[in-house]
Amino acid sequence: MIQSETLELLEWPRLCQHLSTFAATKLGAIASRHLQIPPTQDESLTLIAQTKEVYKLETRLTSSWTFDGICDIGDALERAGLQGILSGEELLNIATTLAGTRQLRRVIDNQEDLPVLTELVADLRTYPELEQEIHRCIDDRGQVADRASTKLAGIRLQMRQQRDRIYQVLQGILQRQSGAVQEQVITQRGDRFVIPVKATSKDAIPGIVHDSSMSGVTLYVEPNAVVSLGNQMRMSIRQEQAEEETIRKALTEQVAAVLPDLERLLAIATTLDLATARARYSYWLQANPPRFVDRTEGETVTLRQLRHPLLVWQYQHEQGAAVVPVDLLIGPQIRVVTITGPNTGGKTVTLKTLGLASLMAKVGLFVPAREPVELPWFDQVLADIGDEQSLEQSLSTFSGHIRRISRILEAIGEKGAEEEEIPNPQSPIPSPQSLVLLDEVGAGTDPAEGSALAIALLKYLADSAQLTIATTHFGELKALKYQDDRFENASVEFDDVSLSPTYRLLWGIPGRSNALAIARRLGLNQEVVENAQTYVGETSQEVNEVIAGLEAQRKLQETKAEETAQVLKQAERFCQEVSQKAAALQERERLLEQQKEQEVQKALAEAKGEIAQVIRRLQQGPMTAQDAVAATEAINQIAQRHLPKPPAKPKPGFMPSEGDRIRIPRLGQTAEVLSSPNENGQLTIRFGMMKMTVSLEDIESLDGQKPELPAKPKPVAGETPTPRGKQAVSVQQEPKPAIRTSQNTLDIRGSRVADAESEVERAIGQALASGVLWIIHGKGTGKLREGVHEFLKRHPLVDRFELSARSEGGAGVTVVHLK
Repeated sequence: MIQSETLELLEWPRLCQHLSTFAATKLGAIASRHLQIPPTQDESLTLIAQTKEVYKLETRLTSSWTFDGICDIGDALERAGLQGILSGEELLNIATTLAGTRQLRRVIDNQEDLPVLTELVADLRTYPELEQEIHRCIDDRGQVADRASTKLAGIRLQMRQQRDRIYQVLQGILQRQSGAVQEQVITQRGDRFVIPVKATSKDAIPGIVHDSSMSGVTLYVEPNAVVSLGNQMRMSIRQEQAEEETIRKALTEQVAAVLPDLERLLAIATTLDLATARARYSYWLQANPPRFVDRTEGETVTLRQLRHPLLVWQYQHEQGAAVVPVDLLIGPQIRVVTITGPNTGGKTVTLKTLGLASLMAKVGLFVPAREPVELPWFDQVLADIGDEQSLEQSLSTFSGHIRRISRILEAIGEKGAEEEEIPNPQSPIPSPQSLVLLDEVGAGTDPAEGSALAIALLKYLADSAQLTIATTHFGELKALKYQDDRFENASVEFDDVSLSPTYRLLWGIPGRSNALAIARRLGLNQEVVENAQTYVGETSQEVNEVIAGLEAQRKLQETKAEETAQVLKQAERFCQEVSQKAAALQERERLLEQQKEQEVQKALAEAKGEIAQVIRRLQQGPMTAQDAVAATEAINQIAQRHLPKPPAKPKPGFMPSEGDRIRIPRLGQTAEVLSSPNENGQLTIRFGMMKMTVSLEDIESLDGQKPELPAKPKPVAGETPTPRGKQAVSVQQEPKPAIRTSQNTLDIRGSRVADAESEVERAIGQALASGVLWIIHGKGTGKLREGVHEFLKRHPLVDRFELSARSEGGAGVTVVHLK
C-alpha cells in the first residue's frame, strides 16, 4: 500500500501519462500509462540497455524505424483462441501487424551493435505465408475478395447478373409508367429494389409497398415483375454471406494454430514501442543514461543539474516558470541528509525530483541531469510528503504523518526480513536498499517533542535505509551532522533583498531562520519584531550570524569559481582559434605545394614537347656531328628554362633502401625502390606500371643527394681503363647486335588497343637492358598496329621503331629501339 501511495505522492502517474504521448501504438501507450517498476536490478539494466540501443537507432536512422501497420490485435487473438470467427478487418490488422513487426526485425538485424534488441527479436516468427493468405482473401477495405474462392466468385457473378436483370426490368417500368412515378430513380429499401410511385397512381404499378415518404405522397413499391428476381437475389446474398463466413473461419483457424507465437510477437512489438517511447521521451528531456553505483564500494551519488521532469513539461507545454536545477552529490558514508530553509524554498521539490529520478532509472528511462548520472538502485522508494489531515477519518496533520511513517517503517522491516532469509548461511546479509523521503519530519505537534521524535526517527533510518532525505524547520536536527558522520546538512538559498527563494540547494550549510527578517521587510510593526527578537535569544542570533557568514563565504567562492570557469572557457576558445589558424596554414601550404607541383608538371610537359621536336629534326636527315652538338645545346637551353637551379652539390653518402622514393635525372621521373642495391650497385625500381633495373650512378635522392658508389674491382691485366670523366671518342666501336629472345618479344595479337598499351609499357621496362623490343601485333585491319605506333611515338623511352624484315614477320611485327 505504501508503495502505491508513494507513487501518487511523487505524481508518478502524471509522468507515465507524459511518456505515453511518445508511444507509436495503442498498446505502447497503454503500457506506458501502466508502467511496471521492475523488482530486480538486472531487469532495470536490461530496460536501460534497450533504451540506449533504440536511442542510438533513432539518432542513426531517418525514417526506417516506424511502427506502421502494428495494431492492437489482443482481443482478436483471444477470440480466435476461443474458436470464434474473426472479421475481415481483424484479419487484416493481423496481417499488417505481421508485416510491421517483420520490418522492425529487419532494421535491427541490419545493425551490428544492438545486442539486446537482437536477442529480443531472435526467436520472433512473423509467418509471411499467413500474411500472404490473409491478403489474398481479404482486400484493403477488410472485405472478403472475389479471389478468395471460386465458389464465392461464381456467387457474386450470379448476383451481378441478377442485379442487372432487376435494373433492366425496373428501367422498362419507369419508361412505360413515367406518369405514375415520382422520380426516375431506382433505390433500395433493405435488400429489395424499389421505385418511387405517386400515391395517387399506386394502382398503375402493382407490387409490394416497402416504405413511404414522410408526407405520404410517395410510395416505394417493388413491382410484382421483380419480386421473384428479388427473392433470388436475397438467396444469393445468403449464399455469399455463408461462403464469406467459411473463408473467414478457415483464416481464423490458421491464426489459432499459431496463437502462442502471435501473442509473443505482439508482446515483443509492445516492448519495442515502449523502449522507443522511453528513448524519445529521454531525448525530449535532454536526459542522460544512468549508471547504478554501489555505495558500499565507496561510490558517490552524482546528480548534477538535476531537473524535475514534470516541471520541464509544465515549462515547455503549459507556460510554466523556468526550471531551476539542483546538484545532489552525496558521499558513500552519508545515510541521512536534512534540508532546512524557509517555506516555498524548493525543499519538497528536491525530494520529489530525487524520488522521480530513482524511479525513472529503475524503469529504463534516462535521468534529466548532466553526465555522469550515478545513483544507487533502490529496491523501495518510500515517501511521506504533504498533509494527510482528514476530517472524515479524524486525523490531524501530526496523526496523518505518523500513520504514514509507520507504514514506511513496516515496509522497510518487511523488506529487511525477506533479505535476511538467505539459504546459504555463509552469504553476507545484504545492506538496506530503500530510499526514504520525509517532508517536514516531526511537524504538527509540540516543537520539543516533535524534534525529539524526528531525531530518533532519523537515527533509526540511518541504520535501516540506504538513504534518507528529510526536510525540517527544527534547529536541533542541524547538529546531528557534528555528532554522526552519516548525517549531512543542506539548505535552500533565500535572497534577503528580494525576500524570495532562489530554489538553489546549498550543501554543508544548515538553513537559517528568515521569519523575522521577512516580517520586518514586509512592514510588520517594528516594536513587535524587536520584542520577538528578544524572545529568540542571543544564542540563536549568533547561530544565524554564523550561518549568514558561511553563506557569504560560499557565494564568494562561487563567484570566484564562475570567474575561473569563464577564464578557462576563454582559454579554450583561444586554443580552438589557434588550432583553426594552424589548420588553415597547413591547408594553405598544401595548396601551394600542389600548385607548385602542377607548375613543375606543366614545365616538364613543355620541355618534353620541345625535346621531341629536336629529336624529330635529327631524324629527318642524315645525322652529323654538328647536328648532334646543336641538339645538345638546344636540350641544355630547354633545361635552363624549365628546370630550377640545382642546389649546392651535396656530399655523397645517400644509400637507397627498399620503399624509398628516388629520382632518375636522365628520365625526369621519380620512382619507388623495390630492392636494395646489390654488390654491383644495381637496384630494382618501379615508376608507374613499369619495373626496371638501374645503377646507383643513374639515381639520386629527392633532395639531390648522390648515392655512395661501391668500390670497383681492379682492371684485368692488359686492359687500359678509361680515365673517369674522359670520353673515349677516338675509337668508335660498333654497337653489339641485338638478339631476339622470349624476354624482349611481346605477342599482343587479338588484344584491344587499350589493353595492348599496358602490355607494351610493361614489356619496355623489361627490355631496357637489351635495348630492342619486338612487338607481334599481326596484320589484320591494321588498327592494332596503328594504335601501338601512336603509343610508341609518345613514349619517352622509345628512340625509334620500324617494321621488321619480311623474314621476321614484315608488317605484322614492329621493332622498337629503346634509349
